[in-house]
Amino acid sequence: MTGSPMSSGGVVRGRVRDRRGSSRRSPRPFGRSSATPWIYLAPALVVLGGLLVYPVYQLGLISFLEYTQAQVSGGEPATFQGFGNYAELFGDGEFWRVLLATVVFAAACVVSTLAVGCALAVLLTRVRAVPRLALMLAGLGAWATPAVTGSTVWLLLFDPDFGPVNRMLGLGDHSWTYGRYSAFLLVLLEVVWCSFPFVMVTVYAGIRAVPSEVLEAAALDGASQWRIWRSVLAPMLRPILVVVTIQSVIWDFKVFTQIYVMTNGGGIAGQNMVLNVYAYQKAFASSQYSLGSAIGVVMLLILLAVTLVYLRLLRRQGEEL
Repeated sequence: MTGSPMSSGGVVRGRVRDRRGSSRRSPRPFGRSSATPWIYLAPALVVLGGLLVYPVYQLGLISFLEYTQAQVSGGEPATFQGFGNYAELFGDGEFWRVLLATVVFAAACVVSTLAVGCALAVLLTRVRAVPRLALMLAGLGAWATPAVTGSTVWLLLFDPDFGPVNRMLGLGDHSWTYGRYSAFLLVLLEVVWCSFPFVMVTVYAGIRAVPSEVLEAAALDGASQWRIWRSVLAPMLRPILVVVTIQSVIWDFKVFTQIYVMTNGGGIAGQNMVLNVYAYQKAFASSQYSLGSAIGVVMLLILLAVTLVYLRLLRRQGEEL
């Protein structure tokens, strides 16, 4: 009987019969298994929810309250302030000075880290195995060094009395942490030292994935190393450069340990203060936890805005991310 569900090659109770007479189950509709990825992601989402979502919620909540030492100790109830803490923060001239210093310092750190990391990544492709291994180990050692340890070592290297750097440069007892700009420069060098290995290793892995024929063709055309990087490697590595740039922006914008350790809490009269140290001073040194939380929320919003704008600009240029 033509068109019958029992005919050869037809479907019998959810089974598909092939020409050899054997039967197999028809594939499940996509909707039935759409929950499977979420089941696998559920443990990670629970951990991220506990480690990120809830603290951010508490941070935002405290920023809308009057929350000082009196409320922490239970002597007074926490009262709702609305945007009062933000109005007080934005009306403080010191906040804008610290914000400007943070933006400039973070931008300098990001540019320097990317430049050093990318240059050393290209160098890794030009040297032999033993120097390459030594450079990789040295970079990973710097990356693995705790921030407090690295900051203390750099302070010893640039110590005005016993540091070898001043002796080599003939600077006598010059104090690098006394002046505002020299202190920022010293911290910048330490931040770049402990951050460039991530960029170096990531970009090096991307360069190794580029077909050698492309680089050889560019070299045969007479392109210099700088031209090869600018016109060949950089466009092909742009998705990787996006990742390392965003990571560097986040890390350098919220730098805390290096500034706090190397400038003794923000420098003389707070001349080397950045937003993270400023929030710490407000929250814990002054017991103004609500203002410290408001600063944290502002930092979070700035980082989200910078990341979204950067990704949007890349999408306008037709980049696949």
